[in-house]
Amino acid sequence: MVEQVKKSGIPYITATHDVNNPGSGNVMKNIGMTYCYSYEEQWQPKNFPVIFRMYQLNFDGQNERVYQKYWDKNPNHFIEDNV
Repeated sequence: MVEQVKKSGIPYITATHDVNNPGSGNVMKNIGMTYCYSYEEQWQPKNFPVIFRMYQLNFDGQNERVYQKYWDKNPNHFIEDNV
């Protein structure tokens, strides 16, 4: 699927996972995604805070580009070591 997205001309993909579900993070790493940052968000519909990790895979060689929406939207954001 990643190859199909890459061929379609989309410059990058992102994905997030709850820190309490590290298996999803392993899938992201296995397809070549890179951890960028973590953020806390009030998870709906259960209305409690959750820490998410954001991963990204750039297809166009602009490896410095990082999708900032979640970072900018959520005041509690940070970069974890050894993710």
